[in-house]
Amino acid sequence: MDRQAERGRQAERTEQAEQAGRDGQVERKPARERAERRTAREQVEQRAMRRAVELAAERLGLTGANPTVGCVVLDDRLRVVGEGSHRHDGEPHAEVVALAAAGTRARGGTAVVTLEPCAHTGRTGPCTEALRAAGVARVVYAVADPTSRAGGGAAVLAAAGIAVEGGLLAAEATRANRYWLTNATRLRPWVTWKFGATLDGRIAAADGSSRWITSAAARADAHLLRARHGAVLVGAGTVRTDDPHLGVRHGVAGPAPVRVVVAADPSRLPATARVFDGSARTLLAVPERFARAAAPPGAELLPIGPPDSPPDDPSAASDGGSDGGSDGGQVDPRALLSALLGLGIRSVLVEGGPRTAARLLAAGCVDEAVGHLAPALLGAGPALLGDLGIATIGGALRWEFRAAEPVGPDLRVSVVPVPDLPVPDLPGEGAPGEGALVGAGGWTA
Repeated sequence: MDRQAERGRQAERTEQAEQAGRDGQVERKPARERAERRTAREQVEQRAMRRAVELAAERLGLTGANPTVGCVVLDDRLRVVGEGSHRHDGEPHAEVVALAAAGTRARGGTAVVTLEPCAHTGRTGPCTEALRAAGVARVVYAVADPTSRAGGGAAVLAAAGIAVEGGLLAAEATRANRYWLTNATRLRPWVTWKFGATLDGRIAAADGSSRWITSAAARADAHLLRARHGAVLVGAGTVRTDDPHLGVRHGVAGPAPVRVVVAADPSRLPATARVFDGSARTLLAVPERFARAAAPPGAELLPIGPPDSPPDDPSAASDGGSDGGSDGGQVDPRALLSALLGLGIRSVLVEGGPRTAARLLAAGCVDEAVGHLAPALLGAGPALLGDLGIATIGGALRWEFRAAEPVGPDLRVSVVPVPDLPVPDLPGEGAPGEGALVGAGGWTA
């Protein structure tokens, strides 16, 4: 009888355990489904952000004083219903363009945008208000706006009851908006050093001849770079030796960059140089002591201080161009770049000789180097870079490759310093460059 009762109790316990298991499965199923939905949403939002980054990158260097921003709108079922990018000053921002494409399908959906939506009124209204009016339920952005004038959009959206998440693909979005973010956080233009050289790092032969080390395809690619920068900078030695035009040619469409010539003594420049032909704005950057000097026809004088570098500073040597000439080194690079930003120049392509490049590198003012390497060897002739004052291998400037690809018979390499441009912090006290763009022109739209 006792054994029978015990078997009954065991059967009851087994039934209770099985029921508990069934109840647990019922409870776990919604949690699992929620996790699966969250994972699916994250994957869709990541794809949308990659597309938004592509849209932003297409406008790099073409948006004037404004950032390059891309936006993709998803409906409440995570389907893409609109996309857009900011085109130029005074035109609608990326969020507004994407919302217009989405129409009423944006209600209850998600806006995926590369930069924190602005919360201020310029020549266009705040994007935060456009998102709220469209009925968007969620906003995902990549990079926080580091400026006090336009920043704070995430907090405004959250206060309106919109879910907000930041930091998705921040590094990629920073790269796509690198000009504007450098302006805001470093208070100077983005600087790209462009060079063409042989495999052994020569930019000309021993007799000074240099046309052409690289191929026509590489030279056309260099003109694409010019079209995406606000200014092209060379030293006086390059003007005297190579007489470059510095315009955009080779069938490349794009605005003409401002031409900047750095000279320690403007009187040594030939007035007939092609950079003074009047076809594009040309700035002649000189030490302050030449502030009253006469500029060549077709050029504007840009006095820069402090006028001189210490005599033992190896980077104070001249820009040699291809000839190793002897002037151009007495303009402070940081002061020059600050002045160029004040003139509305957001990015600079450095095409000067080895001394100009060395001076900017020594000052920590180069953000990227793009080189075209020809499969040729010379063994003698000017090197692509001047003296940096580095005596041991431990002092080498360490860079990392971003890309390497063939361009015709040549190899195009892109390298950046280690570390690369830092990703701005998410909103909060001490954000880098707080209010920086207000004094530098700021948002104009």
